[in-house]
Amino acid sequence: MELKGDLWSLLETSGHPLTQPPPRNPRPADSHAGTGFIDTHGTTVIAVKYNGGVVNVGDRRATANFSVMYDKAEKVLPLDDYILLSVSGSFAKAMEVVRFLRTSFKLYERVYLQSMSLDGKLMELAKVIRAGIPEAMQGIGGFIPILSTFDKERNEGRIFFYDGMGARFESTDFGAAGSGSTHIRGIFDYISKTKKPFHEMTREEALTEALYLLDIAADLDAATGGWHKVLPLAKTISVNGIEDVPESELLELVERIDTSIGQRKRPVTI
Repeated sequence: MELKGDLWSLLETSGHPLTQPPPRNPRPADSHAGTGFIDTHGTTVIAVKYNGGVVNVGDRRATANFSVMYDKAEKVLPLDDYILLSVSGSFAKAMEVVRFLRTSFKLYERVYLQSMSLDGKLMELAKVIRAGIPEAMQGIGGFIPILSTFDKERNEGRIFFYDGMGARFESTDFGAAGSGSTHIRGIFDYISKTKKPFHEMTREEALTEALYLLDIAADLDAATGGWHKVLPLAKTISVNGIEDVPESELLELVERIDTSIGQRKRPVTI
């Protein structure tokens, strides 16, 4: 009996067949031919602290394999008045999780006549990530979130991130997820060591650094959108709750960054 070298074939020949997963990287033509489908993904999201809370920034691009599906994706989403979820990975799964968590938090509040604790909300997010493991193992539905909140008891912004199994970690200063995040991880530490820690920055300083990081990610990662076509999405969370960064402020900051980069790249005339 000939055994093939993959787990699915081994299980089948051993009398324990499982459904063959879809190809991890199907060609665009496959989806038209009916032999597979493409999961639409959101890409890079960034969260950094500042001296009054947390700034969340995300590019607007959603991709499917090598195609740009949408350039106005919302990747920074409120779960309640003081929690933001920045999502990367499967866009459909992320939207499903956001809807579920919003409903779960509201239901708890109505049943028990009090808000769910922060730890309870963090555990609920871990549960839905773990519940998606079977799909993620088949190459679909996997997503990695960053959760930002303002802790009124500690009077500070907090950032939590998760791995694909639902394990939770708290960041001291920053977090990033998505395909572009791998290219900029070391730059966070560089900024903290050469300028100052993010939690000591003003809101404008932290937002500017986050936009610089997003621009670098867009330069190095094809799936991350820049801001020359569509402005990125930016939200803050503080003691006053969640607030959108106005487009006028974003436009002013990205123009300032573009000018600064252009000046540095200008050839030297001898």
